[in-house]
Amino acid sequence: MTEAVRPPLPPFTLETAAQKVRAAENAWNGRDPEKIALAYTIDSQWRNRAEFLSGREQITQFLKRKWATELDYRLIKELWTYHDNRIAVRFAYEWHDISGQWFRSYGNENWEFNEHGLMQRRIASINDLAIDELERKFHWPLGTRPDDYPGLSTLGL
Repeated sequence: MTEAVRPPLPPFTLETAAQKVRAAENAWNGRDPEKIALAYTIDSQWRNRAEFLSGREQITQFLKRKWATELDYRLIKELWTYHDNRIAVRFAYEWHDISGQWFRSYGNENWEFNEHGLMQRRIASINDLAIDELERKFHWPLGTRPDDYPGLSTLGL
């Protein structure tokens, strides 16, 4: 079976790394676990907080669990740095639980890609902060963040 190609491909430039980050943000804001899992290698390795995952099936199941509890999820990612086949991002996302308590989750991710542009390793460190609904900063309709909506740095995050 031939592995899919997912441009942009490494080695990354500033432009192609930023494109990869925005594509990932858009996909996660779409909240389709099966579609998102296709951006990762069959045997992709993840650390998400203290959870360790291996492969697309575990990634898909993880994302289904995530969005069953993190309601009205909206995410912004920002390129931190890049080199060759690796990208580091910082991100924040807002969501609420079943009781209506809002949170802003902050974190950093380290990504490593294979030659086909598929992510083979993702290491994520994340912290959650309970916020009042009035403190929310991510107010676009569910789905992809509009191109003219400010990023993390502009929002002071």
